[in-house]
Parts: sequence; structure tokens; C-alpha cells
Amino acid sequence: MRNGRGRGGARAPPGQLSVRGESETIGCQSPGILLVSRGLNGAAKKVPENEYGEFGLSAASSDGAFVEFDRVQKSYDGVTLVVKDLNLAMPKGEFLTMLGPSGSGKTTCLMMLAGFETATHGEIRLDGREINNIPPHKRGIGMVFQNYALFPHMSVNENLAFPLEVRGIGRSEREARVREVLDMVQMGEFGNRRPAQLSGGQQQRIALARALVFDPELVLMDEPLGALDKQLREHMQYEIKHLHERLGITVVYVTHDQSEALTMSDRVAVFNDGVIQQLAPPEDLYERPENSFVAQFIGENNKLTGIIEERSDNVVKVRLADGASCLALAVNCGGVGEETLISIRPERVQIGREGQANSNEARVEELIYLGDHIRCRLSVHGTDDFIVKVPNSAGHKHLVVGETTIISWETEDARALNPL
Repeated sequence: MRNGRGRGGARAPPGQLSVRGESETIGCQSPGILLVSRGLNGAAKKVPENEYGEFGLSAASSDGAFVEFDRVQKSYDGVTLVVKDLNLAMPKGEFLTMLGPSGSGKTTCLMMLAGFETATHGEIRLDGREINNIPPHKRGIGMVFQNYALFPHMSVNENLAFPLEVRGIGRSEREARVREVLDMVQMGEFGNRRPAQLSGGQQQRIALARALVFDPELVLMDEPLGALDKQLREHMQYEIKHLHERLGITVVYVTHDQSEALTMSDRVAVFNDGVIQQLAPPEDLYERPENSFVAQFIGENNKLTGIIEERSDNVVKVRLADGASCLALAVNCGGVGEETLISIRPERVQIGREGQANSNEARVEELIYLGDHIRCRLSVHGTDDFIVKVPNSAGHKHLVVGETTIISWETEDARALNPL
């Protein structure tokens, strides 16, 4: 038996839970915790599937996967699962971001991969080798923390040399690697300084260099930019992205900042309540959300609720609260007579165009100037928080608070999803 489950799938008590609609029993050990992660809550429930199967690649279809979670669960008390039957596989060289709100399970997954938390059930594999029982320092994984975790009494050079020294690497090679990695992060002139003599951005570069100096197979980053100001954070996003492209390293990145995830990632796994809600490239995630949670969590989004009146192929006709009708793409909704939520991105709404399938009168409630666009809040179909983004470009329509105008959107830009 391993982590509460034998090879045959039987699990040890205590804790009877329903996961994916079947009766599951989990066994919770009392693991030695080297680093305490955030406290999380979650309740087991049936999980919907999408085109990725079990929100990733199952063990049967993940040949060649470099990092793999195979039916991984995590419970801290033996009753409540904070990570629920996670199946996820990623190839070598990918930049994958785990994105979600606080308490969604993303950091717990990262800590299990790093070895700072143990999985209650399931296997975690690195390059085809199970690592559940391998201690963190023997996994060959680099780690970048939000608070940098640099030794204050050591110089930059000494901080970077430390992981090499504990691995038994000779002095001359240590010095050569330190010089190389400092040049890589453009900090070659700061080797003799202490961390307290560096800015936040410089400390973050050193923390990143320390994670790379011993040529790890995998680099994990736990919200490393959270303590930086907005401008520096955006600059570091591009630096990390370009470093990943240049070195071809494999990165698992955790954040609750959707702009970081969309900017840097090859794929993004959106977590909520211990479950991956959708796993997709950034463009697919934003343009084609598969459920209401993803649509609301990624980017700004307009919501219209109603009852499905007709359904034909992949298009539904929805009766809205004020009696009007709307045509939408049937993505993740029920049948005729059932409630649905229509998701429409603000930038997909057009002002002043009539004659489209979804044309509506709207009253202008508020205009906010944001430089590159004007954010317009409108009253539409009984809701007064419908947002439209008007580009601040030559020839754009100038609206006035209190006026009534015509807005419209294409049927394929309205996605009928499960109600919240």
C-alpha cells in the first residue's frame, strides 16, 4: 500500500467521501511537514469533465509526460479533500501556471510536487519516476518563493554558491556557475552585496538565479512577484518568460493573478475547490471558457441569466429576465426549459450597430476614462452593470451619461454556460 491506496485501488479509512460521483475512502497519514502551506478548505463533489478528460492527461495517455499527477488527493484531517482526484501531465520544457483564488488547492499541489507536503493518495511522477517518498533535496527541483528566502548574512555570491556546495561541487566550478547565472539575470556586478542592499526586483532576480544555478530538472515558483509593485511586476513577467524561452526549462508557476498567467504560460490550469476547472492555452481559456467559474475568474465578463426556449445544433435561444430573447452559443448548458448564464466579453460588444441578431437598447450609466479605452457601464435587460470597452481611437463613438444607445454582439461571442 502507498499513500493510503494499494495497487488494486482499495483505500484505507477513515473518511467516506463522494468524488466524481463514486464512493471514495481516503486514508490520512500524519506527514512531517517541512514547510507549512496555506490553510485550504474543500468539499468533495462530482466533477464535470471536458475535452481534456480528467482535466489533464490520464496516466494511460500521458506517455512522455515529464511532470505527472496521477489521481492525487490531499486531506489534512482525513475527512475533507483540499485536492480532489488530480490528473495532470505536462511535457518537458512547458511553462504551466496553476491559477485560482485563495483556498483553491493550487499551492498545495505545488508543495506536494516540491516534497514539502505528502499526497494522501495517488502518485506524483517526475520524468517517469515516482517521487512521493523522495525528500525535497533529492528531487532536483529549483524553488522560487514569494518572500525570496535569501540568507541575510550571506553575500549574493554565497547565496548562489550554497546549493552547489551542499551538492559537493568543487570551488572552481561553483564560482564559474555563479558568475554564469548572475550574468544570465543581469546581476553580475552585485555578487558581493548582501540581500538587504538590494531592491525587491534585484532580490527576486537573485532568488531566480539560485533556483537555476544547479541546473534543476524542474523550477517551481510560488507567487514570486506578489511583493513587487505593478510596474516592476510586469517587467519581471517578461524577464521570466524570456528566460524560460531561452533556457527551455520546465516551470510550474502558482499565482492568483490572471494577467501573470495569461502573459507567461504555455498552458493554464484554473483551480477552484480543489479541482481543475479548465486546462488550456491562455487564448483558449479567455476566448472559450467552458464553465461559468472560468468565465468570471478570467478577465472581465458580462452575465445575462435566462431560460432556454429553443435549442438547434450548437445555438440556443434564451428568454432573459425582462422578456427579451438572446441567441448564444451552446457551450455548457442544459436543454429547453432549463436556466443558463450567458457570458459576453466587454470588448466583443459593439455600439451603434443595428440589424444584428442580438441588438438591444442600452442606457449609459457611467463613463470612466482609462487612457487606451473608455469603460462604459450600461443598463441592459434589467441589469445596470453591463460593461462595454470603447477603444480610445479616432472615429470612436462619443457617449454621454444618461443617453440611450444601441448595442449588439455576435451570436458566437455569447456563450451559454452553467448557471452559477
